[in-house]
Amino acid sequence: MLPSVRFVKRLIDVSASLAGLVVAAPLVPLIAAAVYADDPGPVFYRQRRAGMLKHFENKEGMNLPVFEEFDMFKFRTMRTDAEKFTGAVLAQENDPRITRVGRIRRKSRLDELPQLWNIFKGEMSLVGPRPERPELFENLFLVIPFFEERMRDVKPGLTGLWQVSGKNQTTFSRMVELDINYTRNQSIWMDLWILTKTPRVVLGQVFEMLRRVSRSKVRTPESATQSGTI
Repeated sequence: MLPSVRFVKRLIDVSASLAGLVVAAPLVPLIAAAVYADDPGPVFYRQRRAGMLKHFENKEGMNLPVFEEFDMFKFRTMRTDAEKFTGAVLAQENDPRITRVGRIRRKSRLDELPQLWNIFKGEMSLVGPRPERPELFENLFLVIPFFEERMRDVKPGLTGLWQVSGKNQTTFSRMVELDINYTRNQSIWMDLWILTKTPRVVLGQVFEMLRRVSRSKVRTPESATQSGTI
C-alpha cells in the first residue's frame, strides 16, 4: 500500500470511528439490556483475532504465516455455552447457537459497533477483510490456497468487498477471492465505494429477515385447516 493511501485511510478510520463511538453511545445501554434479557450473561464478547500478515516462520518443518493478533470486541449474539461442546468453529447461516435477538443484531451489524474502538486504536480499519481466529486461520491456511494472502499489507475491516458482494450467497472460496482482489487493488476510492454501499446492503438484509419472519407468522386458512386448528 502506498504511504499516501495508508495515511488517508488511517485519517478516515480515526475520524469515522470517533464520530461513530459518539453517535453509538446512547445505543449501548439499550443493546446491552437486550443482550442480557435475551440470554443472561456477559454483554460484550472479546475474542482473539488474527490481523495483518507479518511474515512466515518455520514451525516443525512447515512454513506457516505469522499474523499480528489483537482482542476484537462485539456485543454477544450467541449463547454463553456456544462453543462448550464444539470448540472454535465458523458461524453458519441460521446457526442454532445464535440467540433470537442476536440474529437481529447480526443482520443489522449492531453487534459490531464495539469494533469502532478497535478501529480507533489502529487494530482494525473501516474497510478490509474480516479477521479470523488464529487457531482457525492456521487450519484454513493448510486447506485453502493463498488464504493468507487476503491479509497481506492490510488491516482487517468492519466491512469489505465480500460483505457488499452478496455475503450470504457467496461461497467461502469466493470470499477468499474477493478479499485477495481487495488486498491487491485497494485504494481510497474503492474504500469509499464499499462504505457507501454497505448501509444499503445491511438494510436489504434486515428487510429480508423481517419479510421471512412475517411470512412464517402468516398462516393461510388452508394450512390452518390442514393442521387441525380450524
